[in-house]
Amino acid sequence: MNTLGHIFRLTTFGESHGTAIGGVIDGCPSQLKLDFDFIDSELLRRKTAQSSTASQRKETDQIEWLSGLLDGVTLGTPIAFMVRNEDCKTEDYEALKDVYRPSHADFTYEQKYGIHDWRGGGRASARTTLPIVVAGAIAKQILKGKGITIAAEVTAMGDTEQARKEGDTVGGIVECCITGVPAGLGEPMFGKFSAELAHAMFSLPAVKGFEVGDGFALAKMKGSEANDTFINKDGKITTLTNHSGGIQGGITNGNDIVFRVAFKPIPSIAKPQQTVNRAGEPCQVAIEGRHDVCALPRAVVLVEALAAMVTVDAMLLR
Repeated sequence: MNTLGHIFRLTTFGESHGTAIGGVIDGCPSQLKLDFDFIDSELLRRKTAQSSTASQRKETDQIEWLSGLLDGVTLGTPIAFMVRNEDCKTEDYEALKDVYRPSHADFTYEQKYGIHDWRGGGRASARTTLPIVVAGAIAKQILKGKGITIAAEVTAMGDTEQARKEGDTVGGIVECCITGVPAGLGEPMFGKFSAELAHAMFSLPAVKGFEVGDGFALAKMKGSEANDTFINKDGKITTLTNHSGGIQGGITNGNDIVFRVAFKPIPSIAKPQQTVNRAGEPCQVAIEGRHDVCALPRAVVLVEALAAMVTVDAMLLR
């Protein structure tokens, strides 16, 4: 399951300390002239080593376009691209290759495959989210031509500086708004727009929560408080409120689509922790190396990218 999407599809490949990471985008409409400067600027938003609380891994993130383009214009054929890993410090993880790091994917990957890539987290590393940004930047360009915009921001986050001093990490919440989406996107039952968004967001590392509109707060409301009343505004049917977050019955209603994504604290902390090794023997681990104190600042562009991909896919399905 390395592919996301139905018509506009992204398949990613690569590991954190492998030769390269990359992706194949299938289903992208033809004759779209790509803005490569915009794609690079989106990658810059995800880039490491830009603050004291971000991983200090220094990568150029230079994209090599392999197929699907002619003079910067999409052909309608698969768009393949890759980014080489240049600043790997595998030696930082040598002491951890036989240890199950608390709340990491070491144990679960090994249970599934019988082997796990201990070099920087392998396939479970946040490094592997880079192809999502590339596909999302292309999806945003498709949506721009249709007057649809996507903007996300951090609305809650722990004290990163204090956590860094203590050798700890913090989590938080990213809120995203998709504006200009027409009514009628999303499939009934198992292809709901909200379900596709949730599926996409939970594909990101460290995501543990998702809600649309007023989300969990709706559970504490009465129906008379939670219902979005329909009105006729300037000849257009809309709603007086947007508790539903722009989605009703799993289908967009033309209002802004509003959702929030909760990220847990990154599990790579410098504080000593108790765990076990492959033999099941108790041991202590203090994770060294280059890690984010908080995923939130670099995750904003990822939330936007996935939202753009889901929206484009829903429009193509319609």
